[in-house]
Amino acid sequence: MVAAMAWDWLSFGLRWLHVITGIAWIGSSFYFIALDLGLRKSPNLPQGVAGEEWQVHGGGFYHIQKYMIAPPHMPEYLIWFKWEAYSTWLSGFALLVVMYYFGAELYMIDPEIADLTPLQASAISVASLALGWLLYDRLCKSPLGADQNRLMLILFGVLAVMSWGYAQVFTGRAALLHLGAFTATIMAANVAHIIIPNQRKVVAALKAGETPAAIYGAQAKQRSLHNNYLTLPVLFLMLSGHYPLAFATEFNWVIAALVFLSGVTIRHFFNTMHAGGGMLWWTWAATAALFLVIVWLSGFRPEPREETAAAAGPLLASAHFEGVRDVVLSRCAMCHAAEPLWDGLAVAPKGVMLETDADILRHAHGVYLQAGVSRAMPPGNVTWLEPQERALIAAWYEEGR
Repeated sequence: MVAAMAWDWLSFGLRWLHVITGIAWIGSSFYFIALDLGLRKSPNLPQGVAGEEWQVHGGGFYHIQKYMIAPPHMPEYLIWFKWEAYSTWLSGFALLVVMYYFGAELYMIDPEIADLTPLQASAISVASLALGWLLYDRLCKSPLGADQNRLMLILFGVLAVMSWGYAQVFTGRAALLHLGAFTATIMAANVAHIIIPNQRKVVAALKAGETPAAIYGAQAKQRSLHNNYLTLPVLFLMLSGHYPLAFATEFNWVIAALVFLSGVTIRHFFNTMHAGGGMLWWTWAATAALFLVIVWLSGFRPEPREETAAAAGPLLASAHFEGVRDVVLSRCAMCHAAEPLWDGLAVAPKGVMLETDADILRHAHGVYLQAGVSRAMPPGNVTWLEPQERALIAAWYEEGR
């Protein structure tokens, strides 16, 4: 019991860290894009300054100027914005390892989709993240990257293909989360391999008394713009595990792809507004239309498949299993079912179904943590799960493991 609780607290701590660092990264990213788009030119700007902006916050005024390439001289004090991105990706990958790689049988693998071993599933995950960055980077550096609109369409196609591909090998929850991790890896690698190195080259040129090449700034700006448009879809995908209507339906991969389009329309509204281009209200209409399509797609349930044989093992062989089965079926299965009986539930919470022996065994760890050693389930104990029944669940799992 101690080990299971410690592991759960470890994942909670990493999730907390990931959220905090993610807020810091997203906040700075949104701020600088808005700042960049809001720059204004005036007649008396110093040489090399593309624009300036006055801002008021916290009881004071800020006067900001942007040099398109670099200032004439290296400033004494320079702030680098990089650790937010690095910390977000590192904490996210650590959480991926703790929850999905070590919990692959629970969160990543569905034998009805692809009968993988935990090692195979983890290897596919790592390889896809690395190959995704390499493919994206090559596309940006190829002749295709010279046309921003064409490049964005190609990148959307890549993301749609990856969305479909993940859905063919992982559980729905893991598929959408991996698409988010795939995109976040590209974003963090943009910072680590393009934006920051290019800025370092500019600084090195200034220190050497040389004029930095304009290409470094252009490349960094392109990648920063990509990161800006990808942020909102990544947030959706990171939170999708809480909403079965997003990840546990027949067209979950289409839903994920459409989320990227809605992220683009929302960001386009704000980016245009910050740039002084007015309020493009049609973008909200487009976003609403995309959302309605997503809602419609979520109504398609996965086709029923032949039920896999219940996994043999200590949990199934336990003398407590029959009693645990009765408890789960009477206290949990009215909600955790293909057709929930509880009013207001369209699908089983988090896509977890507990109607068969195979279901119970597949989700044994979650049942143990949620209903055995804690009172998280049922919510508000609405089905009156008795203390002795919780003790039975805990004894069954601890004996079997």
